[in-house]
Amino acid sequence: MSMEQEKVHSTDLLNSVRVVLVGTTHPGNIGATARAMKNMGIVNLALVKPKDFPSNEAIYRSKAAKDVLESAQIYENLEDAVSDCELVIGTSARGRTVPWPVLSPKEAADRVAVHSENNKVAIVFGREDRGLTNQELGLCNLHVHIPTDPEYSSLNLAQAVQILVYEIRVSILKDQEYEEYWDVDLATNEQTERLIDHMDELMKEVEFYDVQNPRKLLLRVRRFFKRSRIDVMEANIFRGLFAAIQKKLK
Repeated sequence: MSMEQEKVHSTDLLNSVRVVLVGTTHPGNIGATARAMKNMGIVNLALVKPKDFPSNEAIYRSKAAKDVLESAQIYENLEDAVSDCELVIGTSARGRTVPWPVLSPKEAADRVAVHSENNKVAIVFGREDRGLTNQELGLCNLHVHIPTDPEYSSLNLAQAVQILVYEIRVSILKDQEYEEYWDVDLATNEQTERLIDHMDELMKEVEFYDVQNPRKLLLRVRRFFKRSRIDVMEANIFRGLFAAIQKKLK
């Protein structure tokens, strides 16, 4: 591959990466995020229910990244923002009651570099004051944690974005030769969610669990499928099996 071809290839990979901000309250943080993204060649920005956008403050803080703001997509919920993505990585600053695969920024970037070859990837950042909810983190395949000093863990939103997009750029530019081959397209987040809903429907029909007291069953089922990162054919096999069982029950 020539130098020019490598440059085009790198741009294509970076264009497969989407930065998603959920519930951002200060427009300046959106502008600073756009600036951080454009510095690393990533321009796909999605905003989930921003408190104040469009905003002159966002434009001012973006400096020369106004184009990233102008092309940003706005969504009502995170599920819609990542529905077409095959890999979704959520940022998390605290431990959860049910453990989830957690990566360092470099490990997350290496995953992105591999999967952005043929798939859309989303990196999700939560609210400035409380991050992502457990439900929102449940929509993610993997979680990433930025290790900070436990005595002063107070990263600004744009700083967190800068760390992740920097690592992603370095990994994509360095590791293009590592391509993951798969014979079938990976299931999108929306397809995986439909599969989980179908399984839940079947479990209720066979009274597999107490609907009034499900405990953490559904969360563990969700974690299994998100961690497995199934492909489209595998998702269809599961759904076909569930449908066949439901037919037999009637």
